[in-house]
Amino acid sequence: MRNKIKEYREKKGISQGELAELCNVSRQTVNAIENNKYDPSLQLAFSLAKNLGVKVDHLFIYEEEK
Repeated sequence: MRNKIKEYREKKGISQGELAELCNVSRQTVNAIENNKYDPSLQLAFSLAKNLGVKVDHLFIYEEEK
C-alpha cells in the first residue's frame, strides 16, 4: 500500500515531528509510514487523515501484490 502522507503534510506546511505529535506517535513512525516501510493501524490512519484535513481514502493507495 502506498500513501500520499508526505505530499499532504508538506502542503499543510508541517514537519514529520509536528504530525507525529498531533497523532501521538513518534517522528520515526511517521517517517516509516511515509516511506512505505510500515502500514499504520486503522486508528492511526484515521488520525493522520484528520490531522492532515483529508479523507483517509485520499491518503492511501491500495496496490495488489503481483
